[in-house]
Amino acid sequence: MLALIFWSAGATGQITTDPTRPPTGFAVGDPELAGEAGGGLVLQSVMISSSGRAAIINGAVVKLGQKYGDAVLTRVAENEVVLKSGDTTQVLKLYPGVEKRDIATPAAKAAPRRSKGRKAADPPAAAGAGPR
Repeated sequence: MLALIFWSAGATGQITTDPTRPPTGFAVGDPELAGEAGGGLVLQSVMISSSGRAAIINGAVVKLGQKYGDAVLTRVAENEVVLKSGDTTQVLKLYPGVEKRDIATPAAKAAPRRSKGRKAADPPAAAGAGPR
């Protein structure tokens, strides 16, 4: 049965790609990403927990305070890390093409919202008072 599946796939001439394979540009050591990160270093992940902080740089796990090459990992944040080597400081970003910025909200949206119940001008109904 398995041979029949392989034979039928070959007979159609279709070559399927692995849907779990990362797209071009996400592979370890990919030259496209190395140029963006600067110096060939690629920050792939950050790990922040109660037990410590670490980063995965070019496939290697580097803990806060440890050396990576001739640089020391001095800071681990949610989206970037800092490596220091002598007088040189290098910031590696997790998403190098994305910049976070604040968005100002219009004054109309910042005003408090009123409840959908009674209007502010309507007096509260007296207890036991009803239509007669």
